[in-house]
Amino acid sequence: MKIDNSVGSVGGLPSGESRPRPGKSSSPSTAAPGEKVELSSLAGRMQEVEAALANVPVADSGRIAEIKQAMAEGRFQVDASKVADGLIESVKQMIASQARRA
Repeated sequence: MKIDNSVGSVGGLPSGESRPRPGKSSSPSTAAPGEKVELSSLAGRMQEVEAALANVPVADSGRIAEIKQAMAEGRFQVDASKVADGLIESVKQMIASQARRA
């Protein structure tokens, strides 16, 4: 079965082209020579925090190794009530976040 783009353009809009959004520059390199952009102190702080977080590992590799070893040795025990409590808590948080958006 062959899949092709049979829809074409919709509502008179050209297909495959994007339109620039109002109030936004389509290209950051269109600034005139000599123009200067300054970031707020908050933006600078955010860049610092982002750089610091880039060096933080996403997972604790030592703890992962411990759990793998315990599983291999058959001494890793799963506490079903803790797993269930965690699932219930995460569902509560998801429901609360959806209620705030509505």
